[in-house]
Amino acid sequence: MEFFTVNDIKKAFTNGEVREEILKGINISLKKGEITALVGASGSGKSTLLTIAAGLQPASEGQILFEGKNINAMNQEQIRKIRANKFGFVFQFAHLVPFLTVEEQLILMLDVSETKLTKQEQKREVNRILKLVGMDHRKKAYPSSLSGGEKQRVAFARAIIHKPMVLFADEPTASLDSKKSKEMMTLIRELTKTLNITTLMVTHDEEMLSYVDHIIKMSDGLILQTDESTAVHQVIS
Repeated sequence: MEFFTVNDIKKAFTNGEVREEILKGINISLKKGEITALVGASGSGKSTLLTIAAGLQPASEGQILFEGKNINAMNQEQIRKIRANKFGFVFQFAHLVPFLTVEEQLILMLDVSETKLTKQEQKREVNRILKLVGMDHRKKAYPSSLSGGEKQRVAFARAIIHKPMVLFADEPTASLDSKKSKEMMTLIRELTKTLNITTLMVTHDEEMLSYVDHIIKMSDGLILQTDESTAVHQVIS
């Protein structure tokens, strides 16, 4: 079922008397339990599209429809609540809080998202999610003691701890080596399916495209092509 749609989104910046169009009328639909990848050369508009869809910046024109409501027409407090409670975010770098343990990183996210769990319930949920991402044995560790791959797993756990409906991932494997990238994409794919999340991601790495369901190729602010992927990878042991 399509419950997240981007309708005729345009984005333009004005620099003095020069108007630069970044997005020129984008239309996409996202489905539950599927991963859609935005690909294209640098400057094609894919990261701008991702941030607009996520409510991190407004579009100049068009609609971002989530559960029938236009995010692009909401005020900042309405958007903040949606981001905190129904969206999850994973970026190229983990951006973990250096003075918090792995467990505390996730508890902080639960507090921000207003999930209204008791402290005991929070700890049980943290343990459950850390086990899903293979990091339950490191819950008392600080970020400085984690490898790059472990940090990204924690960042992913933090992104899904509050049970978001949509996950936005901007180059989630760019800081990882090939093996860790494949492990990360296997994790994203499996939990997208298991938790029935809608995932929109940006990537430059063509090897990662075999893990997604749909590929949207962008160039110069336009969609060139939309392809079905053949996601056939299994769990990496």
